[in-house]
This record gives sequence, C-alpha cells and structure tokens, in this order.
Amino acid sequence: MSTENQTTKPIASVLFDLDGTLLDTADDLGAALNHVLQRYNKPVVAAKDYRPVASDGALGLLNLGFGHDIKNYDYEVLRQQFLDYYQENIAVHTRLYSGVTELLQHLEANGIPWGIITNKPEGLTKILLPHYPEFINCAVMVGGDTLTKRKPDPEPILHACELINVNNQHCYYVGDALRDIQAGNSALMKTFVANWGYILADEDCLTWQADHIIDTPTDLLAFIK
Repeated sequence: MSTENQTTKPIASVLFDLDGTLLDTADDLGAALNHVLQRYNKPVVAAKDYRPVASDGALGLLNLGFGHDIKNYDYEVLRQQFLDYYQENIAVHTRLYSGVTELLQHLEANGIPWGIITNKPEGLTKILLPHYPEFINCAVMVGGDTLTKRKPDPEPILHACELINVNNQHCYYVGDALRDIQAGNSALMKTFVANWGYILADEDCLTWQADHIIDTPTDLLAFIK
C-alpha cells in the first residue's frame, strides 16, 4: 500500500511539553532549589548540574540538592518551600527558546491549533504562561495534576485532543524527556525529541523510539505541510 497519503496527511494539531521544550525555566527552578538549600545551610547547586534535571520538577531537583540526606527531612515541607519560592519568582529568568516564536506563528498562520501538555502543576502553569504573549493563542493546556494520570501515561495528551476536537493520530507531540516520547507514542502520535532541552549529556535519545530528533524548534517546520 502506498504511504503517500500518510506522509502528506494534514496535521491536526501540534502539542508540546513546556519546560525544556518551549520555555527555558531551569534558572528559575534552580533558584527555588538553592533558596531551599540555603534555608538548611546546604551547599547550593551550580547551573550546570541542575539544568539537565530541571524538567523533573521539585522531586528531581530536591533529590539532586539534598541527596541521601533528604530522608532526614519532611519532603512535603521541602516541596512546599520550593513551590512557594518558585511561584513568587516564576518568570525572573525564564525565556522562550530561540525559534519558538517563529514556530508558533507559523502554526497559527496555517490554522494549526497547538497546545501544551506538561507535568508542571496546572496552577503554576496558569501563572507562568501569561508572562509570555506568544502563548495567547494556546488552544489547550493540560497540567500534571489536571487529571489523575500524567505523562508518561498518554491520558493527558488524549484528553487535550478531545478538548480541541482533533484526531490524536494526526497530531505531533514534541518534548525533551523520555516520558514525553512514551506518552506521545502511546497516544499514536508522531513524536519529536526536543534536543535543545534538558537532556543529560550521556543520554542516548535514539533509544527513546521517537519518530524524529530535532535540534531547534524551527526544524519542526520541515515536517509541517
């Protein structure tokens, strides 16, 4: 059977992860981590060390900062201190990755709805997004606690497709973590690794089984017909 129709099939929607894909949030997340560490007279963590795990959220960052000692603290207290500081300083250093604006403008100009599926809590995401006018036309946003399940489960992605009434099999999903690709693959979408994101230096993204690995946001334009 010919694959021509499959390769030229119109794109119904493009959905994105947020941290490490559309926004570089690492330095604000790292600042929240270091604020908590300083409260407990712990050494702060350098940017080169916290950036690769920034998209793992409070859990990943606090484990990085406290190491094995975290068992000696009330994790929920640490997490709340982290989140309180982050919420108050949520867009101090955060910026869009180069090329994101052009990509979103292209999607909008061609009538392709786009949205954000993130494991960041929904409340924090709603506080963060309005700082960036480029996101005003975001068609759908699903946070990490919007549903009972989160990525790598495909349910948040499938829920987003239902909300904007698009066929999930005609959508793209772009993210910088294995859980993003697992979720997108399980949702039967074409998946793209955002190779500019928070990926460990020794991570082999080829093992994630994404359809494509792209190095800049505008590389996605070559796949949008």
